[in-house]
Amino acid sequence: MAEDSLEVLPTGAAAPEFELRGADGETYALDDFADNEAVLLVFTCNHCPYAKAKFDALNGMADDYDDVAVVGVNPNNNPEYPDDSFERMRELVEDGTVQYDAYLFDEDQRVAADYGAVCTPDPFLLKRADGGFEVAFHSRLDDALNPDDEPSGEPAFEMREAVDSLLAGEAITVEERPSRGCSIKWRDGNEPDYWGDV
Repeated sequence: MAEDSLEVLPTGAAAPEFELRGADGETYALDDFADNEAVLLVFTCNHCPYAKAKFDALNGMADDYDDVAVVGVNPNNNPEYPDDSFERMRELVEDGTVQYDAYLFDEDQRVAADYGAVCTPDPFLLKRADGGFEVAFHSRLDDALNPDDEPSGEPAFEMREAVDSLLAGEAITVEERPSRGCSIKWRDGNEPDYWGDV
């Protein structure tokens, strides 16, 4: 089922901390990306056609931006969706399908809930501020909202414009618009309070 993202964390809010296992076997905290000017944190997964349609766009951003860490977070730890398993994440990294700076497993789904994530993909652009990170832009990657759509510009052109403004020290003037994707597959009892707004 497709869902549109919600604004739960407003622009300027402190980015919630995390410590998550990566598909490369390392453990990552948000502080581990403090050498970057920004982090593009994208809640995504392995199986969702909306998420898969953005693999190449995110790989391209990870390759093109030295000062931005592109970090995927998979919150779909649900036994009903075995293709979203940690083992499958490792396979996608090892075969080069996913080439982000890190691909992390939100095993207890707490990080997705902390950020107010709803769908895959659900991108958050975080900027370095006051020794940590804050939310700078929460929006879609581009205007190709359905898996078979082509964007009207280069892949992820809206997010790229926001990133370029952030890195230049300029205000982000791109309008924030909801992302669209498969709903996050919450385990019973893990649905956050805001889920009732969807």
